[in-house]
Amino acid sequence: MVSHRVEFHDLAGLTLLMERIMDPSRIQALIEDGLPDARVEVDSADGVHFEATVVSSQFAGKLPLARHRLVYATLGDLMGGAIHALALKALTPEEAGIRDS
Repeated sequence: MVSHRVEFHDLAGLTLLMERIMDPSRIQALIEDGLPDARVEVDSADGVHFEATVVSSQFAGKLPLARHRLVYATLGDLMGGAIHALALKALTPEEAGIRDS
């Protein structure tokens, strides 16, 4: 196993690194803000590769690509930057087996 050690000699470099590391809860909040009816779960093992399940009635009648675009739009410039990769499941409530109570 190869180990990489990174040393920072100034706070600016550390600050830049910390800004690039995303937190799953931040991504969840951004998606929920952009899709207010959505139920969102986001996980990450490394802070740059994420898995999200988004359940929203706004996906009804939309193809998978259109659903993904709706989610990506909530994340804006973070996609391809701070969020290096996002594995996404975009489902309607019916597809997720969620019934209105």
